[in-house]
Amino acid sequence: MGFLSEIRHPTTWHTQFAIAVLALALFAFLATAAVSGFLVYRMINPARSHSDISLQGFPGHPEKLVYTTGGVERDGWFFPGRKTAPTIVLCPAYESSRGELLTMASSLQDQQFNVLIFDFSAQGTNDGRSSLGFQEVGQLRAAMDAVAKRGDVDVDRFGLWGANMGAYVALAEAVNDHRVRAVAADSPYTHPNDMVGLQVSRFGLGSVPFVTRTSQMIFDWLNQPYRNAPRLTTQIGKLSGVAQLYLESPDDPKLTASTSALFRISAPPHELVDLPHGNYAGMVDEEKRSYENRIVSFFLVSLP
Repeated sequence: MGFLSEIRHPTTWHTQFAIAVLALALFAFLATAAVSGFLVYRMINPARSHSDISLQGFPGHPEKLVYTTGGVERDGWFFPGRKTAPTIVLCPAYESSRGELLTMASSLQDQQFNVLIFDFSAQGTNDGRSSLGFQEVGQLRAAMDAVAKRGDVDVDRFGLWGANMGAYVALAEAVNDHRVRAVAADSPYTHPNDMVGLQVSRFGLGSVPFVTRTSQMIFDWLNQPYRNAPRLTTQIGKLSGVAQLYLESPDDPKLTASTSALFRISAPPHELVDLPHGNYAGMVDEEKRSYENRIVSFFLVSLP
């Protein structure tokens, strides 16, 4: 009783000091949790870009491809190439959408590839929340399955392209899907938790103690079904015999480091390319054409 009484009504300076420290620690904990929770909320509900495009009369005669993933009906844009040709699936980056990939799709279709572009959850007009790559792997697989059911494509030869989140998803699918024969990965990270840390840094709070780790813990709690998902660094060796093109740029040192790390431990055939600038959607016309030519050339060699 004396201890509780002293806590309620401190009479000594050291008790008062201890209570002040505890109160400050509690406030810091609550503030860190609140800030981290807000950051994670912003990450899983990202800003959306949406292109309202009518497929009717669009060059290349794209078709709407409807498929179901997680019990939800979605659709992609399928650009038909030569019958029984391979299909290239383009995976949008975080805070991006399929509308930003139309010119790349056209460049690949010009070489008679079949091309599919689609949106993940929380992209374009799609509802839901982003898991920064966890659930998106299943969404990519569902889209590929829908393409394979068409009957006019090579069901055993797919190529994948993606940037940051899309690159993670493409590689994560490729290591477990024998249909994928070539992957172009632009600035991939090795685990969605890495993207959480990257986003915290982009918000300018990466140097604040405990915010990054607390954000990752909250993100893990929200994605408990995927808590055992392995890092790409432990899986990338499965791509032996699968053509891999890794693209890195100086725009974000953390993604540059992860791209280089994946390339170093990956199995041939593989190639690492340094780009002067990243962010395909934000490139100027000449840079974009050069980028598209590099991607097209890679798939022409890898998926003849």
